[in-house]
Amino acid sequence: MGLRVPVTEERLWQLRTGVKGSPDEAHVESLLEENPEGPPSERAFIKMQPDGRCPFLDTEKLCSLQRRHGEKVLPDPCVTFPRIVWRWNEQVEVAGSLACPEMARLLLLEEGALEQVPGPLEQVPRLEAARSLPGESGDAYVVHAQAIRAAALKLLHRREFPLATRLMFLGQLAFRLDSVFRGAEPVSGTEAERDEVVQVLLQSVDSPEALEAMHQEFLSLQVPGAPCAGLLASLLKSRASVARGDRFGPFVHSVLKSLWGSEQAEGDSEGAWREYSARWQQLQAAHGARVEQYFLNYGLAQWLRSPFLELPSLLAYVFRLVMRVATLRLALVGHPDVAALCAMEQGAAPEDAQAVLDRAAIDCFYLVARHVEQAPDVLALVRQLAGAGGAETLGKTLIFAQFC
Repeated sequence: MGLRVPVTEERLWQLRTGVKGSPDEAHVESLLEENPEGPPSERAFIKMQPDGRCPFLDTEKLCSLQRRHGEKVLPDPCVTFPRIVWRWNEQVEVAGSLACPEMARLLLLEEGALEQVPGPLEQVPRLEAARSLPGESGDAYVVHAQAIRAAALKLLHRREFPLATRLMFLGQLAFRLDSVFRGAEPVSGTEAERDEVVQVLLQSVDSPEALEAMHQEFLSLQVPGAPCAGLLASLLKSRASVARGDRFGPFVHSVLKSLWGSEQAEGDSEGAWREYSARWQQLQAAHGARVEQYFLNYGLAQWLRSPFLELPSLLAYVFRLVMRVATLRLALVGHPDVAALCAMEQGAAPEDAQAVLDRAAIDCFYLVARHVEQAPDVLALVRQLAGAGGAETLGKTLIFAQFC
């Protein structure tokens, strides 16, 4: 399963009109996979090449359609990518996708890359294609979407706690909110009363004393990491068997071989877990601040590019985030260049070591974002793993958060 580029009803007309009578007309028509029964937003798809590449790329890897016919004929994703545009009521937001290697570099390596800043509306690409937040207008999550997200971003910024603990905080907040607004009997009352409930719940994870108490309780949990490592390895291996492109498969095999000694991650995961843990401790000791920046920026980017309202519950959203972070941690620690870096003797210039680590991080985050995060089979597996919601999903969130 590879990248699918949807073409809206309007853009399909623009595309056919733009190339009509040109040498490209028949070629374009042969590469359109019509979807007449689909919604207007997906009236057709561009057929990708067997390796997953766009069929309209020329020998210089530039868009031949845009070069010969202009931007107006392009589908919306081709114009906006790697930017993601959302409408939050009257507010328009633009975020970035790590499925672009240059965007991954910018988002991961710059300290303040995820700081929200105002900008001119005319710079928003194809504003008319901006996505709108899903959900009912009177729903408490829709009404308080920005406040809930702001609380989540604030928790991620609590650097006095390890990232695993911050992910646990998010899980606890999501569990409390879901229990009230997504449970079997959602809270009733006036809008003002529901607003007050939301504020109380958000404040419950804003107290330093309360956070420290949750942190200590979280530290007392003893969860074996080997089963988590084995499951994440299976996830990567299954994606490598079907993902298109010539980079992802070799990348996954090198990660698995680095940790398991086998490209198929065969054998006992206990040894892989011990190797993972030892390398992670080395990275923390030598490059802790840099690695912290990668994963903090990644977590912030997820909340800014993908509204939690896309999923049926806030806890399901947090569980998905935790699974993504755990997968990325495994991939980064297993990257051959990181393995070599950890095996090096003391004496390597710190700036050289950081440059190696930066390149490995961009490689991991980009490839996982491109081939894993939005893959339908992975999303289905994550939904299945999350369970029925409530306490079950919270428990699984805490298990995988400890792997982070």
